[in-house]
Amino acid sequence: MRLRLEFTTEPFDLDEAPAHALVAREVIESADLDAVDVGPFGNTAEGDAEAVLAAVDAVLRRTLGSGATRISLQLNVVGEDGE
Repeated sequence: MRLRLEFTTEPFDLDEAPAHALVAREVIESADLDAVDVGPFGNTAEGDAEAVLAAVDAVLRRTLGSGATRISLQLNVVGEDGE
């Protein structure tokens, strides 16, 4: 199964990227995912279910530990592997 993850971390800071946003970027970019898009107000990534779920766990744990006070995420099934 393939999943698509979309998430944001808060609080926002328009002047400088907060520590939790930098950590989220590091986690997503280092995970075994494809179609990664990291932006200032939201992030998306796609991959097989195990890789996405592992990334979700790491994003939640590490961004909360880095000062995030809110994490909004959406997870969608986008197909089976190989489709």
